[in-house]
Amino acid sequence: MKAVVFHGIGDIRLDDVPDPQILESGDAIVRLTSSAICGTDLHMVRGTLPGMKEGTILRHEGVGIVEEVGADVRNLQKGDRVVIPSTIACGSCSYCREGYYAQCDDANPNGHLAGTSFYGGPKMTGPFNGLQAEYARVPYANIGLVKLPEEVSDDQAILASDIFPTGYFGADLAEIKPGRTVVVLGCGPVGQFAILSAFLKGAGRVIAVDSKEDRLAVAAHLGAEVVNFETEDPVDAVRQLTGGIGADRVIDAVGVDATHPSSRGEGGPDFEKEVKELVPETHPENGNWIPGNAPSQALQWAVEMVAKAGGIAIIGVYPPTDRVFPIGMAMNKNLTIRMGNCNHRKYIPDLVRMIRNGTVDPLPILSNVEPMTSVIDAYKIFDKRQPGWMKVALEL
Repeated sequence: MKAVVFHGIGDIRLDDVPDPQILESGDAIVRLTSSAICGTDLHMVRGTLPGMKEGTILRHEGVGIVEEVGADVRNLQKGDRVVIPSTIACGSCSYCREGYYAQCDDANPNGHLAGTSFYGGPKMTGPFNGLQAEYARVPYANIGLVKLPEEVSDDQAILASDIFPTGYFGADLAEIKPGRTVVVLGCGPVGQFAILSAFLKGAGRVIAVDSKEDRLAVAAHLGAEVVNFETEDPVDAVRQLTGGIGADRVIDAVGVDATHPSSRGEGGPDFEKEVKELVPETHPENGNWIPGNAPSQALQWAVEMVAKAGGIAIIGVYPPTDRVFPIGMAMNKNLTIRMGNCNHRKYIPDLVRMIRNGTVDPLPILSNVEPMTSVIDAYKIFDKRQPGWMKVALEL
């Protein structure tokens, strides 16, 4: 089968690889009909999320048709149309039973303390082969697949695999209540769904911060007040818009992109060369960027612009090597900080129902649908944040 395979920093290829097989009684094989490109994928390609194993199939978003199930999968059958939650969970451990699917005790083969497992990630997450392929093996399929009603299209469903639940998770972490003023830092796909979710939860106002005018335009269309941090100081702007008080809640939907110099979408046409040019200076040994003492601009802004006794939700991806946070300022403002990887399986069934009954339509966030044969070019364009490229789905 065809799959997008990681070969090294800046080096991904559309390869022929063996079809996946049932390995455990709880597995299923899914024929993918839709996948997508996510900003998290770019972390692996750039090396900002270290530890990728050569030969790993990328991607963690998928929609497809069940082709085969193991003996212990009793709620699915061949022909079922499903969406695949991006994080992998067993559904049985104490964490899964409490809804902390991203901290499943059993899914990660690296052990109980290894943390979140997801498709197409680095060694510390499994690794598990990803979903940018014609077929995929899904472990713990009874919990790792969610059936789709006919009324929900593939294009809608692919957005419910990762970025919609992640944005909703951010709004949930932020404890948004009716009337509260919320700032969302970053207007990429997850940030847009954080904006949408904040309004779903009753936010009185949402202020969106980014530097890309096309993304700010989408945020404004969703109802947000927009701030371009390249033309004005975002902290001053938020304070001015809130009577000098600051926002009740801030959601960081940027993550390591707010620190890493290669995340600005700049550079020439040579994708591999652009990424590897950073390696000699910052990663003389293994090519993996280590933030060290570089603070996240997004987190600094978040602490400064949130009101006293306010709260910050962090859903942008940071690697374990990132250690710097303005803790003194946060402590002295009595801030509450909540963060983590999204517990996708907790939210997806409800979001699918919302899409089905018309409460929300995620499609305005989907900007491009590309064929699988164009995936490498799509990665290059998406990485440069060319205008109009918000969220890219792939037809398989």
